[in-house]
Amino acid sequence: MAMKKLFVTIIALTALFAGCSTKKAKNPMIAVFIPGIIADSPTYEKLANGVLSGVTNYNADKTDDKKALLSIMEVGTNQAEWAQKLTALAAEQKYDVIISSNPSLPDLALQVLEQFPDQKFIFLDASCEGNPNIMTKNYDQRQQAYVTGYIAGLMSKNHKVALISAQDYPVMNNIIFPSYKKGAQDAAPGTTVDYRVVGNWYDATKGAEITDAVCKTGVDVVLPICGGASQGVINSAKNNKIKIAWFDSNGFTRAPEVIISSTQNLQEKLAEEVTLEWLEGKTAWGTAQTVGMQEGYIQFINDNPFYIKNIPADVREKMDELVQKITRGELEIKL
Repeated sequence: MAMKKLFVTIIALTALFAGCSTKKAKNPMIAVFIPGIIADSPTYEKLANGVLSGVTNYNADKTDDKKALLSIMEVGTNQAEWAQKLTALAAEQKYDVIISSNPSLPDLALQVLEQFPDQKFIFLDASCEGNPNIMTKNYDQRQQAYVTGYIAGLMSKNHKVALISAQDYPVMNNIIFPSYKKGAQDAAPGTTVDYRVVGNWYDATKGAEITDAVCKTGVDVVLPICGGASQGVINSAKNNKIKIAWFDSNGFTRAPEVIISSTQNLQEKLAEEVTLEWLEGKTAWGTAQTVGMQEGYIQFINDNPFYIKNIPADVREKMDELVQKITRGELEIKL
């Protein structure tokens, strides 16, 4: 229902642009660039909803000629097309700022700025410092992946866990997987950590096949970070009676019988905040900030009824202690 409402809003706002072309100088213009498909990604759904909330709150006391206008563009899961589509969006030269979320986007934006040097970009889940046209807010995925790996290690009966990624990319290879591996092995020394790649963000059949394959090696807890392909991982987990650790959103209701944990980022909250900062002229251009558990933008969900029901009390106690240490700054994840 929430997504249906969101799409109706997108359509309505897009239609509004047609009648406001003469007001470009007065109305702040925001474009949200979705490098994927909203329906397949909680991360992008939260991005779109957060920016929408920021615009709605800003517009509440504004006259029509001062209201911010919003357009949301889904560009699909083919990463090879993102640069061209981001360039095309900037080439319209009507959006004061383009807001998006993905670690690979700052590099694409730098290419776009060679042609359109006045375009402004705000990126979440990414890092780029020193460019006066770009501001980024990055989640501390060392913390997020380490905590996820820690509960995977505690819950694995065979001391074999896996991470199934959509693709190889620097943040995955250098931060997420090593942190997940360290968390699992710190929780249960000797745990082996498998790593597999789907090859895209949508192939649920391939996701299921890979999960079936790692199950045959004895893996009994899997972390999927593979977009729409995660549904295949879930289906295989059910069939093979293994467990899943979930990432970036509250995933318990997707498959409460197999999902043992959810470590989410508060993307919607952060997206709303950066949108309002920009609309109020407070964006710190050229900066790159990392936010995590200490700042309240990454949460290990420990109060969900399914978590409480399915996870033994001693494991929950260990996870609470771990999260408290990280939140208080007493534990730094070093790779």
